Amino acid sequence: MSTPANDPRQPSAAKPFVSPPVNPQDLPVDYSGFIAVVFGIAGVMFRYKLSSWLAIIFCAQSLANMRNIENDLKQISMAMMFAIMGLVTNYLSPMRPGTKS
Repeated sequence: MSTPANDPRQPSAAKPFVSPPVNPQDLPVDYSGFIAVVFGIAGVMFRYKLSSWLAIIFCAQSLANMRNIENDLKQISMAMMFAIMGLVTNYLSPMRPGTKS
């Protein structure tokens, strides 16, 4: 058995880990935010209810994994606006002729 006197490690030389600063442009792409924007636009343009609901789900996922608050919040808010706009136009607008609900 080794004793603390025979321990070769030096506790005074240990330093806490400090992560290096990362430029916001070097962060990985937020794919869930991008997919939320695509689904939100598809929900508004093509009046797909499923696309609008998927956009809201991807917005929530992107919000949970947000790294850069400034850039990501702009993208999430835009995607959320498109998703809500798609849901409002799908559920509250009058029906188009020749379509079923």
